[in-house]
Formats: sequence, C-alpha cells, structure tokens
Amino acid sequence: MLKLTSALLIGGLVSTACLAEKWHMPTPYGDGNLPTQIDYAFAKEIKAKTNGELEIVVHSGGSLVKHTEIPRSVKTGQVQIGDIFMGILGNQNPVFKHDNIPFLATSFDQAQALWAAAKPEIEKALDKDGMKLLYAVPWPAQSLYTRNPVNSLADLEGEKMRAYSPSTSRLADLMGTIPTTIQVPDIPQAFSTGIIQAMVTSPSTGVDSQAWDYVNNYTDIKAWIPKDIVIVNKRAFRRLDKNIQDIVLAAAKNAETEGWKRIVERAAKDKATLAENGMTISEPSAELTTQLEAIGKTMETEWTAEAPKEIGRILTRYHQELGQ
Repeated sequence: MLKLTSALLIGGLVSTACLAEKWHMPTPYGDGNLPTQIDYAFAKEIKAKTNGELEIVVHSGGSLVKHTEIPRSVKTGQVQIGDIFMGILGNQNPVFKHDNIPFLATSFDQAQALWAAAKPEIEKALDKDGMKLLYAVPWPAQSLYTRNPVNSLADLEGEKMRAYSPSTSRLADLMGTIPTTIQVPDIPQAFSTGIIQAMVTSPSTGVDSQAWDYVNNYTDIKAWIPKDIVIVNKRAFRRLDKNIQDIVLAAAKNAETEGWKRIVERAAKDKATLAENGMTISEPSAELTTQLEAIGKTMETEWTAEAPKEIGRILTRYHQELGQ
C-alpha cells in the first residue's frame, strides 16, 4: 500500500509539472527602463497567482530576439509574448503611428486620452495578425538632444538624426535633417563615430545611454509621448485554461495602471539626472516651437490620409475624450 501511495504521489507531481507552462518574453530595452521593469513585475505576479502553472521568462535588452523581429516572432509563435515599441509597426498599419505624431498629445493626460481613443483600432489590427494586446506602458515625452544649442531648425540643417520608426524618419525629413535608423543599444557608438549628430527621444533613453558623454544640450520640446505594448500570440493565449487567462488579463491591467502611475515620477527623475551630469536643459524658443508645431500639423494630415476611416475614428474619439 505504501508503494502504491508513493507511486500515486510521484505520478501526481509529474502530472502537475507537465501541466506547467513556460513562456519566453523578449523585450528591446535593458533592465533600467520602466517598460522592462513593469514586464518583470507582470511576470512575477502571474507566476505567483498561478502557483507556477504559467512562468514568463523576460529576456531584456534584445538578448533573445532583436527588437524589429519581436512582432514577427510573436505572430508566428516562435515566442509566446513580447514587448515592443508600438511605433515600429507603423509601416504595417498607420493606426500604430498615433502616438508618434508630434504635438498631437504632449501631456500625460492627453496621452491617456489618445490611448483610450486608439486602443480599439490597435486591438483590431493585432487581432488580424494573430496577436492580442495585453497592456501598454508610456515613455516620457520625447525631446531634442544635440551637441550645440538649437534656436531654430536652421541650426540642425543637414545633420544626421536618429530615427527608430517610420514616423521619426518622416520627422527627421521635415526638420531638414538626414534620418538614420539606430536602435537604443547602438546610440553611444553612433554618436561617437559620427553616424548621427542629433536625436529626439525620452529622458529615460538619454539616461540609459549616458547622453552626456556625447551631447551637451537637451531642448525640452515634449513632442509626443510614445508607448511600448505587450502582445501575446492568440493561439498560445487560447491554450491557457480560463482561470489562467483571467489571471494574465488581471495582471496586464495592473501592469498598465502601474506604468501610467510611475511614468510621471520617472520622467522628472531622468530629466534631473541629465542636468546633474552636466547637460544644459532648456525650453524651446518661440521660433523653434512654431516650426515644430507646423511639422506636427503636416504629419497629422499625412497620417490621416493613409487610412481616413480608421484614423478618423481615432481622432473623433480623442477629441471626445478631451471634451473638445
């Protein structure tokens, strides 16, 4: 009887172990960035609340899959889940560009309203590609990094500017600069070798790449507030038991809430770090602001023309959210 009981116990343990599932989650950014930190907390919550039945292993900093390959890897099921900068999908569908349009949403309140307006279109687009949206985490507002002070676009003419999405490439064109695609890990080398001379990015990316080593000026243009999104392969999600699905969705809701809560403090902290390391922090001149706002209007018009119906719905909902 003892042998039988032991055999049944061992069999039960093996059976439970076989039911446990492990997902791999590539992310493009290092452990110091807020989206990655939120991803770790998300994975930790799921493992705890499922008693280890679902474990999500976070592979940060592009260590498992390069950033641009993460969407395809999730879509094809090579990995079950991934974190991406949403703007990199802009060439696939223009709805993914909504948070890369300069001066459309420049405060966190506006950015949240824009996300609420765009989310239904984002979910539809991902669903068609076999993916499901779980949550979004914002970045601080994107501002201008340069070696020399910039009072107008004439001060940047002909310089090579970092681009990281279709929208930032177009922005660089309209600013009279030369767009050059550079991912975050390559920023320091790109500046030191002259591949780029300027960039528009968040204070967090500036701190992460130690921008003070290669540029002197940070002009706080607050051009837009982009987001990372976490996406999951639909088939992988559907294979989960219903109670596990519910835990994942609840953890995703918590992750998004925490991301929007922490970003305000993180933006202020990172901007202060830039100043502490010797960078000159300045507000944009009236001339530069006027020039950049005109570019924003141009890009919004071009964006709307790409998909009038879908983008029209986003803009209508956005202005309703703002009470306009």
